[in-house]
Amino acid sequence: MSWFYDILYYFQKRGFEVCRRIAERLGIRARVVRTTFIYLTFATLGFGFALYLFMAFWLRIKDLVYTKRTSVFDL
Repeated sequence: MSWFYDILYYFQKRGFEVCRRIAERLGIRARVVRTTFIYLTFATLGFGFALYLFMAFWLRIKDLVYTKRTSVFDL
């Protein structure tokens, strides 16, 4: 049963980051974004979850492509 909680913790840690980043971009609370995805998932029978996975993938690709450099000497 420990492996189940390890998997659950991993997805909670990675999954809430997507909602947090979307909320920071929009300037609203992360809780509002999470509940919106939950309602969207129930209302559209899974489309909200697919949208959530797409956003997580897109944010990961964006992080890999755009790296924040602090100075000119980081090149």
